[in-house]
Amino acid sequence: MPVDPGIAVLLELIAGSGYPPMHEGTPEIARKAFRAMTVDATQPEQVVAVGSVSDDVVAGVPVRIYRPAAEGPVPTLVFLHGGGFVIGDLDTHDQTCRRLCAGADVVVVSADYRLAPEHVWPAAVDDAVAVTTAVAADLASYGGSPALGVGGDSAGGNLAAIVAQQPGLREAIAGQLLIYPAVDPGGEYASREENASGYFLEQAGMEWFFAHYVPDLDETLLDDPRLAPLRGELAGVAPAVVVTAEYDPLRDEGEAYADALAAAGVAVDRVRYDGLIHGFIDMGVLSPAAAAAVDDVVARTRSLLHDPRD
Repeated sequence: MPVDPGIAVLLELIAGSGYPPMHEGTPEIARKAFRAMTVDATQPEQVVAVGSVSDDVVAGVPVRIYRPAAEGPVPTLVFLHGGGFVIGDLDTHDQTCRRLCAGADVVVVSADYRLAPEHVWPAAVDDAVAVTTAVAADLASYGGSPALGVGGDSAGGNLAAIVAQQPGLREAIAGQLLIYPAVDPGGEYASREENASGYFLEQAGMEWFFAHYVPDLDETLLDDPRLAPLRGELAGVAPAVVVTAEYDPLRDEGEAYADALAAAGVAVDRVRYDGLIHGFIDMGVLSPAAAAAVDDVVARTRSLLHDPRD
């Protein structure tokens, strides 16, 4: 279907802004631009209400903990933000975490893992695993329910998928939420060509992110499950919600991951949102279709963690 009208307006604004594309700038400039599009663009009346929010440090990693207004034990979700392993932070994904917390009635532990190029692969993986391991060992301090989920968008979806494959955490995690995840950096997919430019996340930008994340690439790393979770052992990992968008260069590898999970006997709830683009999780203010998709993702997350499947 055509690009959603609200999303089309955003793409036209970006194209006509006169600003150079992200991949022509520095990480510092990209981080400021991303915050401007997320943090600075959020008005006080738009902030989603939750029961409470607090900052803490878990396993040496700064985190932000969102608690719902719901009473009694609830599931816990470790959330890993997107941003190509280079940009993004607790603030850029504050609204996403609030929506998940309030809408799915889960405690969200958002992790501020280390970013490249200051900290290259596998620093982000190590932080994600460390936080999830610590939370898994102390669920009583978080949601209180035995149901633990791990999730993230884009680069965060990559990290969430990797975490869910780790020994020890395989058994501890009840569900994984993978929002347009990057799971196979060395793969070849039609969507990378079809959606290579003009749809917010571009192929040149993906290459820019990856060059910062893995600056000294040994080709053998492209088969390392701690970089490319599609190459990992999937049998026995937790049930997953896998989210993709029609006009996203990452669409096909996300769907390939859903296929691989299902082939390995893992329960998969897969959904593609037609007309939408990478990053739609933050575009609900501009697009009713994106807002409806976000509500649907939240509902699927509630089902995943409140009614865990074997």
